[in-house]
Amino acid sequence: MNGVVDNDDRALIEIEVSRTHRGPTSRVTAWIDTAFDGHLVFSSTLIRELQLESLVETEAILADGTRVTLETYVCYMEWFGRWQAMQVISNDGRFPLLGTGLLSGRQLLIDYQSKVLSLS
Repeated sequence: MNGVVDNDDRALIEIEVSRTHRGPTSRVTAWIDTAFDGHLVFSSTLIRELQLESLVETEAILADGTRVTLETYVCYMEWFGRWQAMQVISNDGRFPLLGTGLLSGRQLLIDYQSKVLSLS
């Protein structure tokens, strides 16, 4: 998979997600967040647009140390040739996030000079 580094030095990658296994898909540009150890974070607006199914609430500690309770959802995502169920946390940030829970066992190379990234 390939992505880009934007003008604000965010490592961005396009992912394909669906409400159901093998259902209609949507493309989402996600910011790779190496400080987040989960799978995905989407805004409540994007979750509504995708019509994702609610799972449970979960406790989380934000980057500033604040402890919060967040809603979780499920989506299906094409990840290296396989459709997999993924946990999505609802949090109203500016960008969807892709966390290190999806990077385990993968190689992420980010070239800030040429503004490209590769994930294999």
